[in-house]
Amino acid sequence: MRFILGIIVTLVVLACAGLVWAFYGLVDVRADQTPSRLEKSLAGKAMDASVNRHAPSLHRSIEPNDSNLREGMSLYRDKCAQCHGDPQTPESKLTEYPPAPQFMTDHAGMPENQNFYIIKHGVRWTAMPGWEGLLSDDQILQVTAFLSHMQQLPAAVDHEWKTASPRTGP
Repeated sequence: MRFILGIIVTLVVLACAGLVWAFYGLVDVRADQTPSRLEKSLAGKAMDASVNRHAPSLHRSIEPNDSNLREGMSLYRDKCAQCHGDPQTPESKLTEYPPAPQFMTDHAGMPENQNFYIIKHGVRWTAMPGWEGLLSDDQILQVTAFLSHMQQLPAAVDHEWKTASPRTGP
């Protein structure tokens, strides 16, 4: 019994120490500072676990035809490329933590239902906004289809993707 009480007291003391650390401003929250390996690991695992748990199965998808892929590409270029990159600017110059995935170098390999969920609802404590209310579900599905097929676009769409004028402005 004393052993279990000792574990409980230790956990309470650790939790209190963590709260004191946070509430006295000892946690550095600047986005332009490199986070510790522990922080990176915990944040990545927590986000992956949350998305795995909460992203519902897609009950519908959108056909990845040229028209839908072009529309998804256009939405991606206008709404996503500044943070996630495009062929003209493969890596974002924005300093943020956690850093946005760079889809020109890191394939958007999540299942479509998880990409849809993240685009629709965003990711708290990051720069990823939720687009629900700004984009329709069909538009989010078009972006999702584009992300899923970004590495193997049909020739005409791929040419347009790789030769389009760079984005200007935010």
